[in-house]
Amino acid sequence: MKILVTGVAGFIGMFTARALLERGDEVIGIDNLNDYYDVNLKLARLAQLAGYPKFRFIKLDIADNAALSALFAQEKFQRVVHLAAQAGVRYSLENPQAYVSSNLSGFVNVLEGCRHYKIEHLVYASSSSVYGGNTKVPFAETDNVDHPVSLYAASKKANELMAHTYSHLFDLPTTGLRFFTVYGPWGRPDMAYFKFTQAIDQGKPIEVYNHGDMQRDFTFIDDIVEGVLRVLDLAQPETTIPYRIFNIGNHVPVNLPDFITVIEQALGKTAEKRFLPMQDGDVPTTYADVRALKAAIGFAPSTRLEEGIKRFVDWYQWYYQK
Repeated sequence: MKILVTGVAGFIGMFTARALLERGDEVIGIDNLNDYYDVNLKLARLAQLAGYPKFRFIKLDIADNAALSALFAQEKFQRVVHLAAQAGVRYSLENPQAYVSSNLSGFVNVLEGCRHYKIEHLVYASSSSVYGGNTKVPFAETDNVDHPVSLYAASKKANELMAHTYSHLFDLPTTGLRFFTVYGPWGRPDMAYFKFTQAIDQGKPIEVYNHGDMQRDFTFIDDIVEGVLRVLDLAQPETTIPYRIFNIGNHVPVNLPDFITVIEQALGKTAEKRFLPMQDGDVPTTYADVRALKAAIGFAPSTRLEEGIKRFVDWYQWYYQK
């Protein structure tokens, strides 16, 4: 199968592309290699894919509609895994235009490519952020998500609405995956687990928001990739509109102090903590209801946090001390 993976130099993108290549698919990966975080880390991820004969990388920005349309026309993809996006809740307060360009304009360009070139299935990244300030837990796909608390969350909710429109109008099969706090080796340096590990390792204080009164549903990268591939291979639903949304999370919320303890134990060091109020755009709790995912694909994430954090810390120490 010939598959387009957008955001292939990203954390989830690299692992997804590698899993597709390992099972024998041909993968064309695109990424604009922006400098939101260390470009060298993105290049190092790409180097993990370079040895696969069925992989090609093309530097391309999904906001460039002409270039993306030409790529669809030339390559004749069968399926698309769309992971390219401007990530980060807090950064959306500083640079909203980056989210408009990538997450809105870029997503329309991807949808147009899928529509005109008869893509069999578009699987795209949504986010647990769409649940906003919802207080009913666990978060279920049937919950109301009309009250986002960040522009990033609003852009992901918009993606779901746009995908529904294209599924309805053009019979384009789409599936959105609401990822819950993905972590693991080769992860994003702007994520809390990465920042905490780096600061604790260097003997610097960590910033603990909402005075530690927070919970997160942490999902290990291997579980995310397994879910993405199984969803990509799903037969289309017997409904009038080929549109689906799934949560994909570990369905075990972890208290922030306990999370920090797990990192401390993996590093063998104790954190110095600076307690701060809640950040704008943040939410106190995330918790995934994954019953719909499990019913559809026979799988739900289950990697224990202690195992996943140890694997991240092992990678971190190797990568930064090599």
